[in-house]
Amino acid sequence: MSPASTGASTIVGADASVPAADARMSPGGPGYRRMSLALFLAGVATFALLYSTQALLPLISGEFGVAASDASWTVAAATGGLALFVLPMSALSERFGRRTVMTASLAVAVTVGLLVPFAPSLGVLVVLRALQGAALAGLPASATAYLAEEVSPKALVTAIGLFVAGNSVGGMSGRVITGWVAQEWGWRVAVGVIGAIAVACAVAFRLLLPAPKNFRTGSLRPRVLARTARDHLSNPLLCRLYAIGALFMTVFGGVYTVIGYRLTEAPFSLPQGIIGSIFLVYLVGTVSASTAGRLVGRLGRRGALYAGGGTTAAGLLLSLAGSLPLVLLGLVLITAGFFAGHAVASSAVSKTATTGRAQASALYQSAYYVGSSAGSTVGAIAFHAGGWAGTVGVGLLAVLGVVTITVFGTRAARTQRRLTTAA
Repeated sequence: MSPASTGASTIVGADASVPAADARMSPGGPGYRRMSLALFLAGVATFALLYSTQALLPLISGEFGVAASDASWTVAAATGGLALFVLPMSALSERFGRRTVMTASLAVAVTVGLLVPFAPSLGVLVVLRALQGAALAGLPASATAYLAEEVSPKALVTAIGLFVAGNSVGGMSGRVITGWVAQEWGWRVAVGVIGAIAVACAVAFRLLLPAPKNFRTGSLRPRVLARTARDHLSNPLLCRLYAIGALFMTVFGGVYTVIGYRLTEAPFSLPQGIIGSIFLVYLVGTVSASTAGRLVGRLGRRGALYAGGGTTAAGLLLSLAGSLPLVLLGLVLITAGFFAGHAVASSAVSKTATTGRAQASALYQSAYYVGSSAGSTVGAIAFHAGGWAGTVGVGLLAVLGVVTITVFGTRAARTQRRLTTAA
């Protein structure tokens, strides 16, 4: 059965529906540079918008007179909206085309982004952010499938790497820019600037992205999509990987949602611009994610997950210190451990799923962003109740969950090997 008929994306290594390599783009060939720049800019716009309020939460709390746990919903609503809609968006891209869905998603997201600065209340702001997250779900659901269909196999890893780089740059620069702009002109101007940048990226994306040549329309069949999702959710290994991704993101979402509150308080009392610059630590994550393959080569997948969890836990404990350099070192370790763990788990999903890989990845992304929403909300509630130690406690429990699931997976694999040998 072809990917189009099963609701799965057309991807490298699937079957005869994959176009011949010479029909696709490659470095130096027509359209490759335009395509690479277009998807890089789409990644920048997506993640700049998605996390545009995270560095601004103390200012939002101050204007609306709410606690951290309430303001954190401006982050949780966006990531929650994305988590809920990424799987349906992957199905829409099978029917209407990758470029069409990505263009529509960005158009809606940037339009909402221009309305966000004018939100009259926290409730309206949260609703707008939820709509924005739901719209942005069309990007991760479609970009990888577009690349697999339009780019030659030898260039695919590089092309996907550029899209991921755009994600990282967008997430980091969005937080840094909003921090410095908000310090001078307030959070509303800051998110307005991000909205304007996203508009420019969206227009450039649409003008640059080459029209697809290898897309084959699939039928939008909810029953087929549901069956594919059910098959993935009945796979114990995939379920463990989904849970691991969610738990790692629970730590990351909680820490980076709350860290601004901690650093504005004594003994640090840092200005908003400096707090926004803390997100430059993301560069460490880019390095750790890119070296995750070598870590797996040395330690195996489960060993790499243990290493990522241990590094994250060490960073959480170190961040309890009252010294700013030690807190920053703790953030470095948390970031490095998270990105390594996330890279290992997400790549394992693609290797484990033999059919319906787009839906398998979409389910991972859903779990991942559910973890982000949970971490943002629960981490902020814990901070309100017990200070930074409360947020760290939530993070340590999530890391313990990662380790427990990995231990269970190790034992399950050993049992399976024994049964296979006995047979």
